[in-house]
Amino acid sequence: MTATDHHPLDYPFNSGQDLRLSAAYERARDTPGLVRVQLPYGEPAWLATRYADARLVLGDQRFSRALGLESDEPRASEARRDSGILSMDPPDHTRLRSLVAKAFTVRQVERLRPQVRALTSALLDEMETAGPPVDLVDRYALPIPVAVICRLLGVPEEDRPRFRVWSDAALSTSSLTAEEFDRNREELRAYMSQLIALHRDEPHDDLMTALIEARDHGDRLSELELIDLCVAVLVAGHETTATQIPNFVLTLLDHPEAFGRLHAEPELINGAVEELLRFVPLGSGAGQPRYAKEDIEVGGTLVRAGEPVLVAIGAANRDALRFTDAGTLDISRSGNAHLGFGHGVHHCLGAPLARLELQEAIGALVARFPRLRLAGDITWKTEMLVRGPRVMPVGW
Repeated sequence: MTATDHHPLDYPFNSGQDLRLSAAYERARDTPGLVRVQLPYGEPAWLATRYADARLVLGDQRFSRALGLESDEPRASEARRDSGILSMDPPDHTRLRSLVAKAFTVRQVERLRPQVRALTSALLDEMETAGPPVDLVDRYALPIPVAVICRLLGVPEEDRPRFRVWSDAALSTSSLTAEEFDRNREELRAYMSQLIALHRDEPHDDLMTALIEARDHGDRLSELELIDLCVAVLVAGHETTATQIPNFVLTLLDHPEAFGRLHAEPELINGAVEELLRFVPLGSGAGQPRYAKEDIEVGGTLVRAGEPVLVAIGAANRDALRFTDAGTLDISRSGNAHLGFGHGVHHCLGAPLARLELQEAIGALVARFPRLRLAGDITWKTEMLVRGPRVMPVGW
C-alpha cells in the first residue's frame, strides 16, 4: 500500500449515539499497512489503528504537532484550531508544560483525594435526598471535575454555566463557521484575561497565580500563552472526566457481572478504572494529527515527510496483538498499558487528577447504589470531539 493507490475512506467511523467501537476499525487493523482517510475538512491523512503503530506515531519525535499549523490539517469542522500547547513541539512545548506539571504530579494530586471523596459523598447525599430519577451528568459527573479544576485554577465555580458554553464550542465538530469558532474562542480568552487581572490584583494560592508569577517575574511565557494555558487547563481539566464518569457507569451497567464484582470487591477500583480507560473509546474519531518531519515507515507504510497521521487510540486499545481478550471488559486485568491518556510528550498532563476523580466517583457511586439502573432515555452529546451522555437519568 502506498500513498497514491488507496482511495481515502470517509472519517470519522464512530457514531455519536453510543459508545461502540465501529467495525470499520477492526477492518482497518486487519488491513496491511495504514489506511487513508478523509475528514470533512483538510487534507487526507493516514490512520494508525494498531497499538504498536499508535505508540510509534505518538512517541517518536520525527512526528510533529507544530507542522500542523503550517498545513491544511484534517479536521471535522471548518474552523482551524491553534490548540496552544497541544500544537507545540519541544522546546516550546516543554517550556510551557513544565510550568503546569508540578500542580499535577501524583504526590500533589493525592493531597486532593480527601476533598474529592467528601465532594462525591455530598453529591450522592443530595441525589439520594432528591430521589430518582436523577440526571447523573448534571447532578454528579459534571460537578466533580468542575469543582476540582475551578479550585486548582482559581476560577469561580458559579461561572460554570458561562465557560460550559465556551467549552462545548471549543470541542465542537459541528459545522461552526470559522467566524463563530473564533468568536467563541475570543470570548473565552477575554473571560480568562479578566480573571488573570483579578488574580494580579489579589494573588491566591492557586495555579493561576503561579502562572502569573512565571509570566510577570520569570518572563517564561507571553501574555497570550498565559491566557491560552489557563484556558487549556480549564477545558481539558473538566470535560473529559465529566464525560467518562457517565461513560464508565453506562459500560458497567451493560456488564452487570463487572458492576456486581466491583461492588463486592471495592479494592478493584483502581484496576477497573484503568480497564475502563482502555475499553471505552471516548473519541468520536482520532485525535490531532501528527506530521512526519521526514520519511518514516509505520506499520509497513512509508509515510512521506509532510504527511499527517491520525492515531485512533480507541482502536489501538482493542488491539488483540497487545491485549488478551481485547474486546472483553476485565476489571481485574493486569499489565494494562493502555493509551487512554496518550503517549509521548503530549501524554495527558492531568492523568493523575483524572484517575483520582474517576476512582473516587465510580467507587463511591457503585458502593452507594448497588442496584443502580437507567431510568429514562439518554440524550447524547452530538457533534463533539468526545462521546458520551449529555443527560443520563438513573434510579436505584
